[in-house]
Amino acid sequence: MNAPEHAEWTFAASTFNWTPDIIAADRPAAEIVRSVVADGVASTIELEAGSVWRSFPEPSDAEVDALRESLAAAGGSVSTVGLSLDDFASTLRPRSHAERLAFLLPQLRAANQVGARGVRLPIGQAGRPLLDDLLPLLEQDDLTLYEEIQGQQAPSSPPVAAALETIDSLGSERVRVLVDVSLLMPALPVSYLERLATAGLPPDLLDRLGAEWSDPETGDAVVAFLRSGKVPASVHTLYMNLLIRFGRSHVDDLRGILPLVGAFHLKFWDLDDADARVSAPLADLGRLLRSAPHPFTGTLTSEWGGHEWLVDTDATAITRAHLALARSALTSTV
Repeated sequence: MNAPEHAEWTFAASTFNWTPDIIAADRPAAEIVRSVVADGVASTIELEAGSVWRSFPEPSDAEVDALRESLAAAGGSVSTVGLSLDDFASTLRPRSHAERLAFLLPQLRAANQVGARGVRLPIGQAGRPLLDDLLPLLEQDDLTLYEEIQGQQAPSSPPVAAALETIDSLGSERVRVLVDVSLLMPALPVSYLERLATAGLPPDLLDRLGAEWSDPETGDAVVAFLRSGKVPASVHTLYMNLLIRFGRSHVDDLRGILPLVGAFHLKFWDLDDADARVSAPLADLGRLLRSAPHPFTGTLTSEWGGHEWLVDTDATAITRAHLALARSALTSTV
Protein backbone atom coordinates (compact mmCIF):
# COMPACT_ATOMS: atom_id res chain seq x y z
CA MET A 1 0.00 0.00 0.00
CA ASN A 2 3.05 2.28 -0.05
CA ALA A 3 3.74 4.75 -2.82
CA PRO A 4 6.50 3.24 -5.00
CA GLU A 5 8.30 6.61 -5.25
CA HIS A 6 8.51 6.82 -1.46
CA ALA A 7 8.50 3.32 -0.09
CA GLU A 8 9.25 4.63 3.40
CA TRP A 9 5.84 6.33 3.51
CA THR A 10 3.07 4.14 4.90
CA PHE A 11 -0.46 4.98 3.79
CA ALA A 12 -3.21 3.99 6.19
CA ALA A 13 -6.93 4.40 6.86
CA SER A 14 -8.56 5.43 10.12
CA THR A 15 -11.55 3.59 11.52
CA PHE A 16 -12.94 7.08 12.23
CA ASN A 17 -14.06 7.05 8.59
CA TRP A 18 -16.48 4.23 9.42
CA THR A 19 -17.89 5.85 12.58
CA PRO A 20 -21.55 5.77 11.43
CA ASP A 21 -21.24 2.07 10.53
CA ILE A 22 -19.62 1.25 13.87
CA ILE A 23 -22.30 3.16 15.78
CA ALA A 24 -25.07 1.45 13.82
CA ALA A 25 -23.59 -1.91 14.96
CA ASP A 26 -25.21 -3.88 12.14
CA ARG A 27 -21.90 -5.73 12.07
CA PRO A 28 -19.33 -6.20 14.86
CA ALA A 29 -16.63 -3.52 14.91
CA ALA A 30 -13.95 -6.16 14.33
CA GLU A 31 -15.72 -7.24 11.14
CA ILE A 32 -15.95 -3.66 9.88
CA VAL A 33 -12.25 -3.09 10.55
CA ARG A 34 -11.35 -6.37 8.85
CA SER A 35 -13.34 -5.40 5.77
CA VAL A 36 -11.19 -2.29 5.31
CA VAL A 37 -8.25 -4.60 4.67
CA ALA A 38 -10.17 -7.38 2.96
CA ASP A 39 -11.71 -4.90 0.51
CA GLY A 40 -8.28 -3.60 -0.42
CA VAL A 41 -8.71 -0.08 0.97
CA ALA A 42 -5.62 -0.17 3.19
CA SER A 43 -3.54 -2.81 4.95
CA THR A 44 -2.51 -0.46 7.76
CA ILE A 45 -5.28 0.71 10.09
CA GLU A 46 -5.55 3.40 12.75
CA LEU A 47 -8.03 2.49 15.47
CA GLU A 48 -10.23 4.68 17.64
CA ALA A 49 -10.26 2.87 20.99
CA GLY A 50 -13.54 4.38 22.15
CA SER A 51 -15.47 3.11 19.14
CA VAL A 52 -13.94 -0.22 18.15
CA TRP A 53 -13.95 -1.69 21.67
CA ARG A 54 -17.31 -1.61 23.41
CA SER A 55 -15.61 -2.55 26.68
CA PHE A 56 -13.75 0.79 26.56
CA PRO A 57 -12.24 2.44 28.64
CA GLU A 58 -10.94 -0.91 29.88
CA PRO A 59 -10.86 -2.99 26.69
CA SER A 60 -11.34 -6.66 27.45
CA ASP A 61 -8.76 -9.22 26.38
CA ALA A 62 -11.41 -11.05 24.37
CA GLU A 63 -12.37 -7.96 22.37
CA VAL A 64 -8.79 -6.90 21.75
CA ASP A 65 -7.70 -10.39 20.72
CA ALA A 66 -10.70 -10.80 18.41
CA LEU A 67 -9.84 -7.60 16.58
CA ARG A 68 -6.13 -8.44 16.33
CA GLU A 69 -6.80 -11.95 15.03
CA SER A 70 -9.45 -10.80 12.56
CA LEU A 71 -7.21 -8.09 11.18
CA ALA A 72 -4.16 -10.34 10.96
CA ALA A 73 -6.17 -12.99 9.12
CA ALA A 74 -6.91 -10.41 6.42
CA GLY A 75 -3.25 -9.36 6.23
CA GLY A 76 -3.66 -6.10 8.13
CA SER A 77 -1.86 -4.39 10.98
CA VAL A 78 -2.45 -1.50 13.36
CA SER A 79 -0.42 1.68 13.17
CA THR A 80 -1.88 3.77 15.97
CA VAL A 81 -4.63 3.61 18.59
CA GLY A 82 -6.43 6.84 19.37
CA LEU A 83 -6.66 7.04 23.15
CA SER A 84 -9.10 9.00 25.25
CA LEU A 85 -8.16 10.80 28.46
CA ASP A 86 -11.26 11.75 30.39
CA ASP A 87 -9.95 14.41 32.73
CA PHE A 88 -12.98 14.41 35.01
CA ALA A 89 -13.87 11.57 37.37
CA SER A 90 -17.27 13.21 37.83
CA THR A 91 -18.87 16.57 37.18
CA LEU A 92 -17.49 17.75 40.51
CA ARG A 93 -13.73 17.36 40.27
CA PRO A 94 -10.90 16.71 37.83
CA ARG A 95 -8.99 13.46 38.01
CA SER A 96 -5.81 13.45 40.03
CA HIS A 97 -2.48 12.69 38.39
CA ALA A 98 -2.66 9.08 39.59
CA GLU A 99 -6.22 8.73 38.30
CA ARG A 100 -5.30 10.12 34.90
CA LEU A 101 -2.48 7.61 34.58
CA ALA A 102 -4.73 4.78 35.76
CA PHE A 103 -7.34 5.76 33.16
CA LEU A 104 -4.78 5.39 30.36
CA LEU A 105 -3.13 2.17 31.50
CA PRO A 106 -5.81 -0.25 30.20
CA GLN A 107 -5.79 1.55 26.87
CA LEU A 108 -2.01 1.31 26.60
CA ARG A 109 -2.21 -2.38 27.41
CA ALA A 110 -4.83 -2.85 24.69
CA ALA A 111 -2.74 -0.93 22.15
CA ASN A 112 0.23 -3.18 22.86
CA GLN A 113 -1.93 -6.28 22.77
CA VAL A 114 -3.47 -5.40 19.40
CA GLY A 115 0.01 -4.91 17.94
CA ALA A 116 -0.06 -1.13 17.50
CA ARG A 117 3.12 0.86 16.99
CA GLY A 118 1.75 4.06 18.45
CA VAL A 119 -0.97 5.75 20.48
CA ARG A 120 -2.48 9.21 20.14
CA LEU A 121 -3.71 12.05 22.35
CA PRO A 122 -4.60 15.71 21.66
CA ILE A 123 -1.66 18.09 21.82
CA GLY A 124 -0.89 19.27 25.33
CA GLN A 125 -3.58 17.27 27.10
CA ALA A 126 -1.20 14.95 28.93
CA GLY A 127 1.18 17.61 30.26
CA ARG A 128 4.76 17.13 31.40
CA PRO A 129 4.16 15.23 34.69
CA LEU A 130 2.03 12.59 32.95
CA LEU A 131 4.42 12.36 30.01
CA ASP A 132 7.27 11.70 32.42
CA ASP A 133 5.35 8.78 33.91
CA LEU A 134 4.28 7.48 30.50
CA LEU A 135 7.77 7.40 28.99
CA PRO A 136 8.95 4.18 30.70
CA LEU A 137 5.64 2.52 29.83
CA LEU A 138 6.00 3.53 26.19
CA GLU A 139 9.54 2.12 26.20
CA GLN A 140 8.32 -1.08 27.82
CA ASP A 141 5.58 -1.60 25.23
CA ASP A 142 7.60 -0.29 22.26
CA LEU A 143 5.01 2.41 21.58
CA THR A 144 5.26 6.00 20.38
CA LEU A 145 2.85 8.59 21.76
CA TYR A 146 1.68 11.08 19.14
CA GLU A 147 0.28 14.42 20.27
CA GLU A 148 -2.05 15.72 17.56
CA ILE A 149 -2.49 19.25 16.26
CA GLN A 150 -5.41 20.00 13.96
CA GLY A 151 -7.79 22.62 12.65
CA GLN A 152 -7.06 26.04 14.11
CA GLN A 153 -4.26 24.81 16.41
CA ALA A 154 -1.53 26.66 14.51
CA PRO A 155 2.00 25.69 15.60
CA SER A 156 2.68 29.30 16.57
CA SER A 157 -0.35 29.66 18.84
CA PRO A 158 0.76 29.94 22.50
CA PRO A 159 -0.84 26.71 23.83
CA VAL A 160 0.47 24.64 20.92
CA ALA A 161 3.91 26.27 21.00
CA ALA A 162 4.18 25.48 24.72
CA ALA A 163 3.21 21.85 24.16
CA LEU A 164 5.70 21.54 21.31
CA GLU A 165 8.41 22.94 23.58
CA THR A 166 7.53 20.31 26.18
CA ILE A 167 7.80 17.52 23.62
CA ASP A 168 11.13 18.85 22.40
CA SER A 169 12.46 19.13 25.95
CA LEU A 170 11.73 15.46 26.62
CA GLY A 171 14.38 14.53 24.07
CA SER A 172 12.67 11.22 23.39
CA GLU A 173 11.62 9.61 20.11
CA ARG A 174 8.80 8.02 22.12
CA VAL A 175 6.80 11.27 22.09
CA ARG A 176 6.22 12.84 18.68
CA VAL A 177 3.77 15.16 16.96
CA LEU A 178 0.96 14.11 14.64
CA VAL A 179 -0.14 16.83 12.21
CA ASP A 180 -3.68 16.79 10.88
CA VAL A 181 -3.79 18.52 7.49
CA SER A 182 -7.04 20.22 8.50
CA LEU A 183 -4.54 22.92 9.50
CA LEU A 184 -3.92 23.49 5.79
CA MET A 185 -7.25 24.48 4.24
CA PRO A 186 -7.08 27.08 1.46
CA ALA A 187 -10.85 26.82 1.08
CA LEU A 188 -13.79 25.21 2.84
CA PRO A 189 -15.34 21.94 1.61
CA VAL A 190 -17.91 22.51 -1.11
CA SER A 191 -20.36 20.06 0.46
CA TYR A 192 -20.07 21.84 3.80
CA LEU A 193 -20.86 25.22 2.27
CA GLU A 194 -23.84 23.68 0.48
CA ARG A 195 -25.13 22.27 3.77
CA LEU A 196 -24.86 25.68 5.46
CA ALA A 197 -26.67 27.26 2.53
CA THR A 198 -29.65 24.93 2.95
CA ALA A 199 -29.99 26.16 6.55
CA GLY A 200 -30.50 29.73 5.48
CA LEU A 201 -27.28 31.47 6.52
CA PRO A 202 -27.00 35.05 5.24
CA PRO A 203 -25.82 35.14 1.60
CA ASP A 204 -23.10 37.70 2.37
CA LEU A 205 -21.59 35.43 5.06
CA LEU A 206 -21.82 32.40 2.77
CA ASP A 207 -20.10 34.34 -0.02
CA ARG A 208 -17.34 35.32 2.35
CA LEU A 209 -16.87 31.78 3.61
CA GLY A 210 -16.70 30.53 0.04
CA ALA A 211 -14.29 33.11 -1.33
CA GLU A 212 -12.25 34.41 1.60
CA TRP A 213 -11.73 31.55 4.06
CA SER A 214 -7.98 32.24 4.35
CA ASP A 215 -8.59 35.86 5.41
CA PRO A 216 -8.36 36.13 9.23
CA GLU A 217 -11.15 38.71 9.10
CA THR A 218 -13.46 35.94 7.92
CA GLY A 219 -12.88 34.33 11.30
CA ASP A 220 -14.00 37.56 12.97
CA ALA A 221 -17.19 37.51 10.88
CA VAL A 222 -17.83 33.88 11.91
CA VAL A 223 -17.53 34.76 15.60
CA ALA A 224 -19.68 37.86 15.22
CA PHE A 225 -22.50 35.91 13.61
CA LEU A 226 -22.29 33.24 16.31
CA ARG A 227 -22.56 35.89 19.02
CA SER A 228 -25.58 37.39 17.27
CA GLY A 229 -27.54 34.28 18.22
CA LYS A 230 -28.80 33.86 14.65
CA VAL A 231 -27.07 30.59 13.76
CA PRO A 232 -29.90 28.20 12.82
CA ALA A 233 -30.35 25.43 15.38
CA SER A 234 -30.25 22.80 12.62
CA VAL A 235 -26.58 23.60 11.85
CA HIS A 236 -25.38 25.04 15.16
CA THR A 237 -23.04 22.12 15.90
CA LEU A 238 -21.88 22.03 12.30
CA TYR A 239 -21.20 25.77 12.39
CA MET A 240 -18.71 25.28 15.23
CA ASN A 241 -16.38 23.54 12.77
CA LEU A 242 -15.58 27.03 11.49
CA LEU A 243 -14.09 27.87 14.88
CA ILE A 244 -12.34 24.60 15.66
CA ARG A 245 -11.89 22.00 12.92
CA PHE A 246 -11.04 24.09 9.83
CA GLY A 247 -7.59 25.71 9.82
CA ARG A 248 -5.85 28.57 8.03
CA SER A 249 -2.20 27.61 8.44
CA HIS A 250 0.24 27.32 5.53
CA VAL A 251 2.51 24.37 4.87
CA ASP A 252 5.56 26.56 5.59
CA ASP A 253 4.27 26.88 9.17
CA LEU A 254 5.19 23.22 9.60
CA ARG A 255 8.80 23.54 8.48
CA GLY A 256 10.14 24.44 11.91
CA ILE A 257 8.44 21.55 13.69
CA LEU A 258 9.19 18.80 11.15
CA PRO A 259 11.93 17.24 13.33
CA LEU A 260 9.22 16.51 15.92
CA VAL A 261 6.62 15.18 13.47
CA GLY A 262 6.14 11.44 13.23
CA ALA A 263 2.80 11.07 11.47
CA PHE A 264 0.10 12.88 9.52
CA HIS A 265 -3.65 12.67 9.34
CA LEU A 266 -4.72 13.32 5.77
CA LYS A 267 -8.02 14.83 6.90
CA PHE A 268 -10.59 15.30 4.16
CA TRP A 269 -14.25 16.25 4.14
CA ASP A 270 -15.34 15.57 0.57
CA LEU A 271 -13.56 14.95 -2.74
CA ASP A 272 -14.72 18.01 -4.67
CA ASP A 273 -11.32 18.97 -6.03
CA ALA A 274 -12.22 20.99 -9.14
CA ASP A 275 -10.07 23.87 -7.90
CA ALA A 276 -7.51 21.64 -6.08
CA ARG A 277 -8.78 22.63 -2.64
CA VAL A 278 -8.26 19.00 -1.56
CA SER A 279 -5.12 18.06 -3.48
CA ALA A 280 -3.13 21.32 -3.39
CA PRO A 281 -2.34 21.21 0.36
CA LEU A 282 -1.25 17.59 -0.05
CA ALA A 283 1.01 18.44 -2.97
CA ASP A 284 2.53 21.25 -0.88
CA LEU A 285 3.05 18.81 1.99
CA GLY A 286 4.71 16.28 -0.31
CA ARG A 287 7.18 18.90 -1.52
CA LEU A 288 7.91 19.92 2.07
CA LEU A 289 8.60 16.33 3.13
CA ARG A 290 10.84 15.65 0.15
CA SER A 291 12.87 18.80 0.86
CA ALA A 292 13.34 18.03 4.56
CA PRO A 293 16.92 17.35 5.74
CA HIS A 294 15.84 14.01 7.17
CA PRO A 295 13.48 11.69 5.26
CA PHE A 296 9.99 11.32 6.68
CA THR A 297 9.30 7.65 7.42
CA GLY A 298 6.00 7.86 9.25
CA THR A 299 2.37 7.08 8.53
CA LEU A 300 -0.01 9.11 6.37
CA THR A 301 -3.54 8.23 7.39
CA SER A 302 -6.74 8.97 5.51
CA GLU A 303 -9.24 10.42 7.97
CA TRP A 304 -12.69 11.45 6.74
CA GLY A 305 -14.56 14.10 8.71
CA GLY A 306 -17.39 14.68 6.26
CA HIS A 307 -19.67 11.88 7.46
CA GLU A 308 -21.07 14.47 9.86
CA TRP A 309 -23.11 15.91 6.96
CA LEU A 310 -22.55 13.48 4.04
CA VAL A 311 -24.67 10.90 5.77
CA ASP A 312 -25.47 8.73 2.74
CA THR A 313 -21.89 8.41 1.49
CA ASP A 314 -20.19 5.02 1.49
CA ALA A 315 -17.12 5.19 3.73
CA THR A 316 -15.27 2.44 1.90
CA ALA A 317 -15.69 4.00 -1.53
CA ILE A 318 -14.77 7.53 -0.47
CA THR A 319 -11.74 6.40 1.56
CA ARG A 320 -10.44 4.32 -1.33
CA ALA A 321 -10.85 7.28 -3.68
CA HIS A 322 -9.21 9.65 -1.21
CA LEU A 323 -6.17 7.44 -0.74
CA ALA A 324 -5.71 7.30 -4.52
CA LEU A 325 -5.93 11.10 -4.73
CA ALA A 326 -3.61 11.55 -1.75
CA ARG A 327 -0.93 9.23 -3.11
CA SER A 328 -0.97 11.05 -6.42
CA ALA A 329 -0.86 14.53 -4.85
CA LEU A 330 1.81 13.75 -2.27
CA THR A 331 4.17 12.14 -4.74
CA SER A 332 3.63 14.66 -7.54
CA THR A 333 6.77 16.49 -8.63
CA VAL A 334 4.88 19.07 -10.68
